[in-house]
Amino acid sequence: MNSIKELKEQLGYEEIGLDDTFTFHCTQCGKCCIHREDILLSPKDLFNIAKKFQITPEDALEQYCETYIGCNSRFPIVRLRPQGSVKRCPLLKDQKCLVHDVKPTVCAMFPIGRYLSLPTDSDFPESPDEMSVGYIFNNPECGDEAETHTVRNWFRDFNIPLKDDYFFTWTKTQATLCKHLHFLEEHLPEKTMISIWNAILITLYLNYDITEDFLTQFQKNSDAILSLIKTLRNVDISMSKNS
Repeated sequence: MNSIKELKEQLGYEEIGLDDTFTFHCTQCGKCCIHREDILLSPKDLFNIAKKFQITPEDALEQYCETYIGCNSRFPIVRLRPQGSVKRCPLLKDQKCLVHDVKPTVCAMFPIGRYLSLPTDSDFPESPDEMSVGYIFNNPECGDEAETHTVRNWFRDFNIPLKDDYFFTWTKTQATLCKHLHFLEEHLPEKTMISIWNAILITLYLNYDITEDFLTQFQKNSDAILSLIKTLRNVDISMSKNS
């Protein structure tokens, strides 16, 4: 798997600090919402969309999204389903975002991205304070340069916390599950893996009541699926030793 540095270089991203400046002004042209196949959703994003439309996360997934297994991560990925030859975001109507006030985090941060510097040979840290958050600027090739911003102010204006405990927990859950999934896929038949992937998708993305607090439900779901996958892995190891 490519390193963060290699990936950024390939995609043409520029490293940027919290108080570094960038120029960008959204003219609401809608260009950033077409020719897109990379609007990936976290469980919180899907929950917010479902709550906006007063439907279940399952209905939101069916109406606006598609899923696939990540080539490298082997993790269930949810993305907004591109529409038509221009691959338009399904939530774009008359060049306006239908969920502007709760739009996906990757859209709210645009043209800024963020990542956690993950350890390679050690366990994921228990506390967000032990992790380093990095930020990148991606030339949007739309809008104009009428405004100058800092990353800190950009995040504040879009209500994205710099110390984002959910971002840490979601990334940790993904990283932990990815390690287990790679192991399990080497030892289990495809039919069993499909069941495991479906269980992860349902538990992490769909098992929510939109009238209740998201974070409380997410933590419960995350703990439950991590416990299940760890149990499956331990059972597989025991069976291998005894065979």
